[in-house]
Amino acid sequence: MSHLGQQVRLFRRQKNISLNAYAKQLGVSPGYLSNLETGKTETIHLSVLEKLQEELVLVPRHELHDKDHNGLQLRIMRIHDMLAELQQENPEAVQYLIQTIEKGIAVFSEHSG
Repeated sequence: MSHLGQQVRLFRRQKNISLNAYAKQLGVSPGYLSNLETGKTETIHLSVLEKLQEELVLVPRHELHDKDHNGLQLRIMRIHDMLAELQQENPEAVQYLIQTIEKGIAVFSEHSG
């Protein structure tokens, strides 16, 4: 359970959500969420697990301690969510941003390879 808790805490911090605010969003007490994040609880409510499943892309245990990798993964997830929201309002902007990223990657790949 501590593996899941560590990922919940990392996700919450990357999203800049306070413990109290995230607990309220999940429908649990701040104490329960804190215990979940620190591995002090052995149980998880099915409703909480379902909500977490919607938000988290779980990282394999061996990668959990690689903070640079996890930070990048969470930033990519956040960008994905932001692009999905922007797609509703301005699809052209989304296409522009994606093309810019793809071109940038191509440029850096040519220079490093």
